[in-house]
Amino acid sequence: MHTLFLSCLKATELIEKSLHFKLSGKEKLQLKMHTMMCDACSSYEKQSIFLEKGISLSQKADFSEDDLKKLKLVISEKLSDSK
Repeated sequence: MHTLFLSCLKATELIEKSLHFKLSGKEKLQLKMHTMMCDACSSYEKQSIFLEKGISLSQKADFSEDDLKKLKLVISEKLSDSK
């Protein structure tokens, strides 16, 4: 049973891994159980997904300086709201 419970360090590792690779069934289950019980890792997962989407969009689009300033403001506000 102890193999189902992760440390926060391992959970954050799986969160980052999930953004770029497919997790195994066991890893998905472990991560889901951990984030259900751990508010810090749950918030970290949401923030990581948000940042990853922003990075992906910024690489695809050609932003002006004004657009970048607006994006930075939105990111700052989202990070402040999650605290």
